[in-house]
Amino acid sequence: MPKTPHRIAVAINPRASFGRGSDLGDVVVQTLRGAGYEVTTLIEPDGVSLWETTRAAVKGHDALVVVGGDGMAHLGANVVAGTRIPLGIVPTGTGNDMARGLGIAIGNAEDAMIQLLDALQREPRVIDAGRIRGEGVDRWFACIFSAGFDAIVNERANNMRWPKGRQRYNLALLRELASLKPIRYRLELDDETVVSDAMLIAVANNTSFGGGMMVTPDALLDDGLLDVLIVKPLSRLAFLRIFPRVFKGTHVTDPRVRIVRARRVRVSAESIVAYADGERVAALPLEVEVVAGALRVFAPPVAG
Repeated sequence: MPKTPHRIAVAINPRASFGRGSDLGDVVVQTLRGAGYEVTTLIEPDGVSLWETTRAAVKGHDALVVVGGDGMAHLGANVVAGTRIPLGIVPTGTGNDMARGLGIAIGNAEDAMIQLLDALQREPRVIDAGRIRGEGVDRWFACIFSAGFDAIVNERANNMRWPKGRQRYNLALLRELASLKPIRYRLELDDETVVSDAMLIAVANNTSFGGGMMVTPDALLDDGLLDVLIVKPLSRLAFLRIFPRVFKGTHVTDPRVRIVRARRVRVSAESIVAYADGERVAALPLEVEVVAGALRVFAPPVAG
């Protein structure tokens, strides 16, 4: 029989879904307490404080549940990766790509809570995590590391307050198209080195980012590999033609799109800041490595 956690820390992002996160977090806490769990609520006015509070508090608990979007999933991964403490996600953010990849209900907190309560009675799912290292950097990610036009768009999107959800990324992308140009990269992929111009680089543990953009549709969370997406130089018109296909993952059939699998990749380029799980990390160069089985997560059973 699986060991059911008793003491659960719940970290809440009050800004998730434009202010609804705090209310939904309250519902999550009360639901868990009603189910008999001992719950500690973790909520802070800013992200840095919440990271510090969560990291300190989780050591005295059997599990961590985060309420929010991919930024909270990123926080959770960085707190518990490499430990035996499992992570639960109740998605209330704008992107929710980590929850989407795990099969957790999106846009319905009640369904997500039902799934969580069910998963708490089973052994957690074991998945991989990516680890980012560089000068002064040691960071985990669960979903996707991006460094290129996609990261530039992400930076703009994260500074926007309207529109909500995936459309915010779409609008940011269109605004950045005005200055679209290739970036010179050096990629060291296990035993292969690639020096090339590219529009977009993503190193993926999961299938999507940006609220459902299926950039690496065949990526698996538990195969011990990273899917590295390389998009070769495109004109603005070609980019606009291929972009809609990313939501179904059919862009991968275009000859200018390449996906390779690797356990380790070092990404170098001038004046590019990398993102991971939608969160700003640091300027390149950075090394990314998959750590197999580094995360234990509460999620629905894998189909099949």
